[in-house]
Amino acid sequence: MDGTKGGAARAFRGQAVTVSIAVETPLQDDVRALVADLNAYLIPLTPREFQFQLTVEQMAEPSVTLFVARDGEGRAIGMGALKDHGGGLGEVKRMYTRPAVRGRRVGAAILGRIEGLARAKAIARLVLETGEAPGFEPAYRVYERGGFERCGAVLDYPDSGFSRFYEKKLDR
Repeated sequence: MDGTKGGAARAFRGQAVTVSIAVETPLQDDVRALVADLNAYLIPLTPREFQFQLTVEQMAEPSVTLFVARDGEGRAIGMGALKDHGGGLGEVKRMYTRPAVRGRRVGAAILGRIEGLARAKAIARLVLETGEAPGFEPAYRVYERGGFERCGAVLDYPDSGFSRFYEKKLDR
């Protein structure tokens, strides 16, 4: 599995859905639609001042690599990004799968690609911030099944009570 930009897509089968995951630019209409759907889901869950969402323009910055999952028809059905903070620290950002494919391990596969790229970049620690409210339970399951453990506040995120933080130390 190639985790570099422009790397090969990875295909797998799961509960009658064929999915390929590849590095793509966020600056395309169907990815913008995924981001809009994610934002529409998240905005009602926690106070706006405690939401830390990258825009598609920020996701296009060189420090961010976006993985997009597409179904057999080429439709964007999920995404997740790795933000490289340097110094061996990476952050998982903008994880989302469309409701129609939830429970089919698409999120787990995206998270696996993010981790693979982090390892290839010699990132020693992956962190993430997610909401702390009803509605985030599916995300917690993906992260915990992926080997992430809860931790204290990371990076410059406030410990507001509206966020939950996770980390995963990567073996080199």
